[in-house]
Amino acid sequence: MRGEIADLLLRRVKDPRIGFVTVTGVLVSSDLRHATVFISVLEDGARACETLDALGRAAGFIRAELGRRMRMKYTPELVFKRDETPGRATRIEEIMEQLQDGRPAAERDPDGGNHRN
Repeated sequence: MRGEIADLLLRRVKDPRIGFVTVTGVLVSSDLRHATVFISVLEDGARACETLDALGRAAGFIRAELGRRMRMKYTPELVFKRDETPGRATRIEEIMEQLQDGRPAAERDPDGGNHRN
């Protein structure tokens, strides 16, 4: 299902508000009525929200196409959510590096080293 949704987003959905997205996973309920599609969005902030909104609006089209392609008894309702795993992984990696350096996590710069003059 993940591959089919990714292909539909790449080849069939033509909404310019949908930027570069990667389908990272799909969680389908046991009764096949609902599916949460996790996506990684290249953009941040307002553009990411715009992309998620556009995906929500395209969900009906994607669901119909998915039903045709996969020939399932039930085609699940699709909900798109941003996959926060890459951001969490980066944060964990930063903490691990600090622990290896012998610095406690409390000494971490709260803005990640982004200083403004």
